[in-house]
Amino acid sequence: MSGEGRISVITVVKDGASHLEETILSVMDNKSTAAIDYIIIDGGSTDGTQDIIKKYAALISYWVSEQDNGIYDAMNKGWAAAAADSFILFLGAGDRIISLPDTMIRYRSNDVVYGSALMGEKTVFKSRADFHLKLYNSLHHQALLVNKSFHPAPPFNCRYRVYADFDFNQRLLKLEARFIFDPQFIGYARSGGISDKSGIWESLKVVRGNFGFFWWALALSGYCAMKVLPFLKRLRPFRVFRKEGYYDQK
Repeated sequence: MSGEGRISVITVVKDGASHLEETILSVMDNKSTAAIDYIIIDGGSTDGTQDIIKKYAALISYWVSEQDNGIYDAMNKGWAAAAADSFILFLGAGDRIISLPDTMIRYRSNDVVYGSALMGEKTVFKSRADFHLKLYNSLHHQALLVNKSFHPAPPFNCRYRVYADFDFNQRLLKLEARFIFDPQFIGYARSGGISDKSGIWESLKVVRGNFGFFWWALALSGYCAMKVLPFLKRLRPFRVFRKEGYYDQK
């Protein structure tokens, strides 16, 4: 499981039989255009997930089914199993690859390649790797490729229940990884995953731990503004402005 420009796709799953097969097929559809190792870490499912994995076992590079200590513990196991020089992409059960970069050979070990993420069928998440990443998780793992050689050890802090991936993304920024947007890279994120949970206080804890009080305060202010703005839009002055064309509700 090695080679220049190789991609290790890792799926962590627990009782995901209803969604796992579409993710597997999505990965297999891209094997003809990219050098892919596929790894599945199952948390000891009892709903038929293992039967689906065994159905495609010949096409899977590595899989295991055993108890773990949560999603980020499972993601760390997948990271440990991936080839040392591969670019790692995480997909949950129900997530899909829409398209990958046409080649990974041009990217270096310190390059973090990101693309666009479809959130549901119509919404496109605007990925950012600038100062926004200091405020919130502006990158989605369904459209993020990180070379294992840049961070060989399993990277996720399991003390975080929802935002360990955000913490890792911020640490990549602090390590001065070179973030590169590839327009050909598109992933699909199924709604209802762990990232749909608010966890705002954990997110703020991550920001303060990595970038200090100033950025924590900015992140908190932004969150409060998002909560207040919908209320303000319902007030009479804003309704009048919209009627007169002075205020764009979008």
